[in-house]
Amino acid sequence: MWKESLFVSSRPAGITARWILLGVAGIFAVGLLDSNPLWAQTSDALRYREPFLRLCNIASEELSKKTRSEYYGGKRAMYFYEESYAIRALAVAYDMTGEKKYLDTCRRWSDRMVEFQSKMKPVGAYYMNYGRKPGETKGDWFVADSSSIAMGVLATAVRCDNTEQKQKYLDSVKLFAKLVLDNYVRPGGGVTDGFWTKYDGEWWCSTGLFASLTFLLYDETGQEQYLQAALKAIDWFNRTEIDKVTHITLAEAGPTVLMYVFEGYSAGFGHLLTSGKNRRRATLAQWSTALDWMSKNQGGQTSGKNWSNYNSQWGSKYGGLPFHMYIYSREMPGSEKVRADGDRELDYIANVISKDSPPKLTQLVAFTMMSYAERVNPGAMYRESVVSKKP
Repeated sequence: MWKESLFVSSRPAGITARWILLGVAGIFAVGLLDSNPLWAQTSDALRYREPFLRLCNIASEELSKKTRSEYYGGKRAMYFYEESYAIRALAVAYDMTGEKKYLDTCRRWSDRMVEFQSKMKPVGAYYMNYGRKPGETKGDWFVADSSSIAMGVLATAVRCDNTEQKQKYLDSVKLFAKLVLDNYVRPGGGVTDGFWTKYDGEWWCSTGLFASLTFLLYDETGQEQYLQAALKAIDWFNRTEIDKVTHITLAEAGPTVLMYVFEGYSAGFGHLLTSGKNRRRATLAQWSTALDWMSKNQGGQTSGKNWSNYNSQWGSKYGGLPFHMYIYSREMPGSEKVRADGDRELDYIANVISKDSPPKLTQLVAFTMMSYAERVNPGAMYRESVVSKKP
């Protein structure tokens, strides 16, 4: 079992008073600061920082070694949506430590995404490392996976000191968002998944991931169109109900449904709690459904399901569920049990990962890195630029 330690932080932008107080208390409790003064060590278990950075080092090394021969049908490394979760976690590692290697990896990855995007049809689409390739006009292309890619590029953008570089990445994400807003958002708020030959209706995966992206774009830019799109997407979920989604159901895909759907709920939690009693009530009802499912299925409690194996395509998304549990416990006072349950699940996943020695950058590792990032630096995954771009 890895030796573990914990870092916790205040949120660089949009920070609440209670998190400032926790951060200050942590500084005085331990008396140590990391190389970046935004991040302060606390006495809260001190056990998650080391395994998080260990996975970050593995991911940074593997992503930095990738060459062009691994794209366009060459060696199968990872799809870009899978890599995007590692990228977002590496951005948090950079915030924590100030180590340039983490941000350099994010920049190289984002540069590739922007380069591929410049040749994609339709304009604004991201290449996913499968499906429709740059320059092609036929083949499947998905809003859901591209939204994950966009969040990786956006995470890089908000950490760039160079104005021109920051704008390049931000413009890339906004171009993708425009493509989706103009073509794939339905009147009811749900989002279709682009060019998917098997299904053309509003779908939970594309809706949840695009909602997350548009919440983050609103927080970064202040542009109202993004907030309205995100809120309407959540309203679609609240009407549909998480345990009743179709075309791959919760019973079929388990943690995959919850991880992607709640990207939208987690990214917009603050907005959803303060934008009317009806939306707040419906939102918390969906959280209740999700947390109840987790309590009955995490930690290897179920077997014989499509998602029982944590290293399977659907089961790997277990790695991202503690992330949402930590978000919930941070936003909802009195939710210490949810946080403790998240810790138990993260420890269980660490044991699963440790069986692969040394660990490699897999889907499970990438999604778990997201959970570690929220545990050690609350709010950092969703941070804005230190200097806000809002008007």
